[in-house]
Amino acid sequence: MERHTITPRPDWQRTVEDQGLVYPLTRYPDGSLRPYWDESAYYSFTLPEVEALEEVVEELHAMCLAAAAHIVERNRFPDLGITDARVVERVTESWRRRAEQPSLYARFDLVYDGTGPAKMLEYNADTPTSLVEAASPQWFWMEDRFPGADQWNSLHERLVDAWRRQAPLLPPGPVHFAHSETDELGEDLMTVAYLRETAEQAGLVTEALSVERIGWDRLSRRFVDEKLRFIRSCFKLYPWEWLVTDRFGKHVLSTMDNGGGSGTTCWIEPAWKMLLSNKALLAVLWELYPDHPNLLPAYLDGPRELAATGWASKPLLGREGAGVVLHAPGDAPEVRDEPCCYQGLAPLPDFDGNRTLLGAWVVEDEAAGLGIRESAGPVTDEYARFLPHVIL
Repeated sequence: MERHTITPRPDWQRTVEDQGLVYPLTRYPDGSLRPYWDESAYYSFTLPEVEALEEVVEELHAMCLAAAAHIVERNRFPDLGITDARVVERVTESWRRRAEQPSLYARFDLVYDGTGPAKMLEYNADTPTSLVEAASPQWFWMEDRFPGADQWNSLHERLVDAWRRQAPLLPPGPVHFAHSETDELGEDLMTVAYLRETAEQAGLVTEALSVERIGWDRLSRRFVDEKLRFIRSCFKLYPWEWLVTDRFGKHVLSTMDNGGGSGTTCWIEPAWKMLLSNKALLAVLWELYPDHPNLLPAYLDGPRELAATGWASKPLLGREGAGVVLHAPGDAPEVRDEPCCYQGLAPLPDFDGNRTLLGAWVVEDEAAGLGIRESAGPVTDEYARFLPHVIL
């Protein structure tokens, strides 16, 4: 794994926008715009490195599914902060019927520098983003700059194949694709639009709408779209913990049936993904697989022995690095108002002053591609940059 500098292509911004990346720039607090898509550098990997990472990702995914089973079987829901009996019941049912329930994609965040085992920081299994740039613009960048080379990137083909395989599990009618209108950057909108495109390429009929415009028909007791058509299946880029607690949460729970039963709505991703998108999963994994080379020690009741070596405290439901606090050895644990996971430190590798995080994608149960983000600080946040990669 190496970082290389390179001259960006002429008119690169319009090029990637035409390829679906409508948010190539990030606005900083001082009002300046700086590249989010950054092709002034790229990363190269050897084929053996990528093959080893693929094996790690698929092993970690299998371990996460085993941890989810453990949570359900041992009723560890309180450790995840899930105390509503209705939610516990629905997630349990969803898990036990998962063979019938479409589950599309997820992203591991890994620390890796090419010299040691990759370490899992977290699993974004419910609403992962940075998909568009990983699947499309970086592939076309490679074809422009390194024709004949390869890339760890079979995302598009695998997503289309996944929709094709899962189509028989879906109820009749169009699949609705929903994003939130609160997304100001357009990232959620374009992620949903891209996934909708892959579904259409698989032969599915689709409709687009925003989460805020999903309606509730009191007479039929069904969710409906703006044309008053029943929403029988819906891909939503909207976290489950929001979906079950907002104004219509009780209706989501009463009509949830990821098997596509009559009078219900099939939500994609399914409710059992709540088991994997929660940072408490990290502590359960460490319980089940202590000292595993690709895991970091993690606990729910405090940093324990990590107080001597340093740790990160993470909100159970944080996103984009929000709420993550890094602690040096000897620091006193902070008092927080929200439940946290306490995870051992694995500093992001430093490549020429850039802190690098690997986002390894899973489609269904298989490793499917890689996206790389860089940040200036030790936590990957909303100001991170996306860099392409190539296998050389």
